[in-house]
Amino acid sequence: MLLGVPPATATRQERERELVSATRRLFDERGMQDAPIEEIAKAVGIARGLIYRQFASKDELFVLTVTDYLDELEGVLAAAIDDPDPKRRLEQCATAYAEFCERYPAFLDCSLSLMRRPARELREILSESVWFRLGQGMVACIDQVTRILRDLGCDQPEYMANVLWTQMLGAMHLARLGIGLQQEAPGIPGTFQVDSERLVRTCVASAVATVGA
Repeated sequence: MLLGVPPATATRQERERELVSATRRLFDERGMQDAPIEEIAKAVGIARGLIYRQFASKDELFVLTVTDYLDELEGVLAAAIDDPDPKRRLEQCATAYAEFCERYPAFLDCSLSLMRRPARELREILSESVWFRLGQGMVACIDQVTRILRDLGCDQPEYMANVLWTQMLGAMHLARLGIGLQQEAPGIPGTFQVDSERLVRTCVASAVATVGA
């Protein structure tokens, strides 16, 4: 039991951690679209109905799984940024972020899925606590970019940090797909392989160019 935490609360917190961990494992193994509630409950060893006692909806469980990714990403970014030159720090941050998206395709899927919903709609289906924790997780990551942009003298660093955050998610989805499109002959579509390492370099260069570093 956690010190100073009532037993019922400690049990609930531990159950939440177990469910979020199980959901993330399924996401990483199968992808976001193949993690039904029944499989999550089975992985933890509980009945499906108990999940809905823990969370108001499946959406809340999935959002908390996103915050788990964000917590890890925050540490990854902090560890990667160590250069005194702010331009170099931006490159380090963008590289770490892009590589995280590549390493965890389910994080990319989850983030893009959340972005498809207007914030107002998402807010209506989440409890105050889950909504706040999602905001905390995102701000902790985005603020690391904001501080770098502020050191670069970037105009409206908060706005630009959000632009870079969103651009990276969209661009790294190309690595998720693994192919690009091209016209092989008039009216004839074709595909080509996308090299993930090259894409990461392109994303980093794009981030630097976007802010005029």
